[in-house]
Parts: sequence; C-alpha cells; structure tokens
Amino acid sequence: MAEFSRLPGIGKRTALRLVLHLLKSPKEDSYRLGTVLQRLRSEIRYCTICHNISERDVCEICNDPRRDKNVVCVVEDIRDVIAVENTQQYRGHYHVLGGIISPMDGIGPNDLQIDSLITRLQKGEFTEVIMALPATMEGDTTSFYAFKKIGQAGLSHLKFSTIARGVSVGDELEYADEVTLGRSIIQRVPYENSMLK
Repeated sequence: MAEFSRLPGIGKRTALRLVLHLLKSPKEDSYRLGTVLQRLRSEIRYCTICHNISERDVCEICNDPRRDKNVVCVVEDIRDVIAVENTQQYRGHYHVLGGIISPMDGIGPNDLQIDSLITRLQKGEFTEVIMALPATMEGDTTSFYAFKKIGQAGLSHLKFSTIARGVSVGDELEYADEVTLGRSIIQRVPYENSMLK
C-alpha cells in the first residue's frame, strides 16, 4: 500500500483497493505487472531528437518520413504529444521541453530543453514553430522566453504560431477534449498576434 500511495493521484484508499485487487487476481497478473514495470525502467528512454519517450534512441515520430519536416510543435511534456496526436489533425514533428518556466516550483529556463530546440531549428528544414504550451501565465512566460531566444539565435525568419485559444485559459492540454484541441491546432494564430490579445 505504501508504494502504491506514493504514485500521483493515488491515496491510501485507492492503494488499498489496488493491493486487494492484485491479491484476488491470478498470480500471473501480478507477475506480468511487475515485469512490465521493470521493462518500463530498463527499455523506455527519451528520444535524442525531440525528447519524447521511445524504445529506441530516436522515436517513431522523428523516424517517420511521412511527417511534415517543415513544422515543429513545442509542447510541455509527453502527455501533450499524446493529446495532440489523438486529434489526428497534426502531421509535423514535436519538441518536448520537459516542463515550463515556474519560479515557484524552482523550474527555470535552464531546466528545459530550449537550447536543444534552438540547435534543432538551426540544423533542420523547419519553417514554422507552433508553441502549444498551456494557456497559463507560466506557459505564456515560457513561450515568450523561447520566442526571444530563438530570435536572438538568428532564426527570426521562421513563422511562429501558437495554438488557438479554443483551449480554455488555465487548462492543461491532456484534459482538453479532442475536438477542441484539434480545432486549436488547425486554427493556430501567429505568435506575435497572440501577445496583443
């Protein structure tokens, strides 16, 4: 119970229910869960290009020749990649920052994958950067910081956009319904214009 309750969103009651469920289930179910958890730690890694999770050094999305090599969608974390992919409206590449700037949580720009984004933009064929970060003060701060850093790196010729604000302010992408998130991707607006609203 103690180990289960250490997981986010799992309280003591839920932990007890999970333990009792495993005790009632066939032993094979518990063994399979244990094996999968071990494989999670030993076989899953971060993509060396976009920082998405992968079983290889380069993830399936970065390896897919059918993806649009001209567009990169910058997201906070892996859950956002999954959320955008579930809309089936976006066929470009991703870049996972690994968080957003949040001084209250001790997260600064150097804790994020912004430098690797700039390096990637300098080497790649990208023409557009979509900032798909949360519609929060921290998300906007991170977008603005990345936008400035990219401009300082001599990449101001790139088109910058942010997802349309169909996603409610304060909402996380993983909780947005697929229709709203899909429309937000399709109806994205230039980043400069979003700063004026």
